[in-house]
Amino acid sequence: MADDQKPMTTSNGAPVENDTHTQTAGWPGPSLLQDVHFIDKMAHFDREVIPERRVHAKGAGAYGVFEVTHDVTQYTRAKFLSEIGKQTEVFLRFSTVGGERGSADTERDPRGFALKFYTEEGNYDLVGNNTPVFFIRDPLKFPDFIHTQKRDPRTNLKSPNMMWDFWSLHPESLHQVTILFSDRGTPANYREMHGFGSHTFMWYTDASNYVWVKYHFKARGGFKTMHASEADRLKAVDADHATRDLFDNIENGNFPVWDVFVQIITPDEARNYKYDIFDVTKTVSQKDFPLIPVGTLTLNRNPENYFAETEQSAFAPSNLVPGIGPSFDKMLQGRLFSYADTHRHRLGANHHLIPVNNPKSTSVQNYQRDGAMMTGNNGGRSPNYYPNTFSGPQVKADISVPQLAMIGNMGRQEYTHPNSDFEQPGILYREVMTEDKREQLIENIVGALGGAIKRLQYRQSALFYLVDEDYGTRVAKGLNLDLNRVIELSKLSQDERVQATLDDEAFKEVASV
Repeated sequence: MADDQKPMTTSNGAPVENDTHTQTAGWPGPSLLQDVHFIDKMAHFDREVIPERRVHAKGAGAYGVFEVTHDVTQYTRAKFLSEIGKQTEVFLRFSTVGGERGSADTERDPRGFALKFYTEEGNYDLVGNNTPVFFIRDPLKFPDFIHTQKRDPRTNLKSPNMMWDFWSLHPESLHQVTILFSDRGTPANYREMHGFGSHTFMWYTDASNYVWVKYHFKARGGFKTMHASEADRLKAVDADHATRDLFDNIENGNFPVWDVFVQIITPDEARNYKYDIFDVTKTVSQKDFPLIPVGTLTLNRNPENYFAETEQSAFAPSNLVPGIGPSFDKMLQGRLFSYADTHRHRLGANHHLIPVNNPKSTSVQNYQRDGAMMTGNNGGRSPNYYPNTFSGPQVKADISVPQLAMIGNMGRQEYTHPNSDFEQPGILYREVMTEDKREQLIENIVGALGGAIKRLQYRQSALFYLVDEDYGTRVAKGLNLDLNRVIELSKLSQDERVQATLDDEAFKEVASV
């Protein structure tokens, strides 16, 4: 750090030694509760907005039913998956991520796909998106990322410089950025849109047998998207078009349906796989691990009151049931804390008593008492401590999650997996997208990146060039950049590339965000 730079500190003024890696028990983890910097940073972020959600502020929800269609009992003991034909009531909330509650449904943004299963063993929340990957793989970066998607603290305007500065400093974002600026960044509606658990989760049958699992929800109507020009047109004529479309179709009996699949990866397969299955910026190839059908999801009932149900619905990846557990995915580990913490702030310590969040097929029995908005009987006359000899609820030892061996040093671990952050977005660009889709992608990126200052345009174009030479070349030409300079930057290391754009006198035209 240069002598004239101010040190980063925690909220109590102590210097911070690292702000990009959460503390873990070895690599890849899991994360450690002793990481006070992460908890300090995330707990503050969870409370930045009152009462609107900090992210996923605008949403639409509906009730429905999940039905098991295939036997998966060899993989999990979860009771709601225990037999073919079994049905479980669900509540699903769709959302945009970065916009405020009044933003348009057509914003270029990932879409939230948050699903609550009201199972007989408690509520199970699967809090996913309409994309299989995310922008970052460490939750310590999450507040910073979301700040770049919100408003400039000085102008209160959206800032392309903030967005592209962050993305260009994090090559791991390239996969999601490529998806976001394709036509998948503007879904046609919520009904005809795929959903993903995104993270890797654990399924287990007992304390000794487990597999890793990834969720896929395939819309029966296919994944329908719209061109950027149509998205812009709809902003002006019907900013709530996806909310309206979902409500009207359910009200008219045209119930949306998704076929639900999983990918199953054994522990040995995970250890030897070419990609890190716990890195949420990567996908697991369906050629290597084919989709296994599990069931169907149907939405068939609109809420009666938007605020009471959709707005007050609260989803948390930490809401798990026996047979399903977390993984070493660091973003998932961070979300286990952050989501429930946000709900305690936004809705209160007793947010689980709100009807839409309350278990429907079982009752809550524990020793937690009091707190704001306690609307139940607060445990009545039963004891409020454990253990006790007054017939209080007891633990159920036979549902223990498998214990995984940990070897490694506790601390902030550098990400060391050998696979490149450029490989999968390159495959997406070359092998998955058609030429029409590539043209649309370039057009969308040029339109968005064109609003940023030149040094950010060069830095990001060099990253696209590393993904695929054609990709970077077309972006550079669309922005009227010097292609030779872009190629030169692509040959540097990430740190050298950033420094080169900062040192270049041609890029001194803007000194701040």
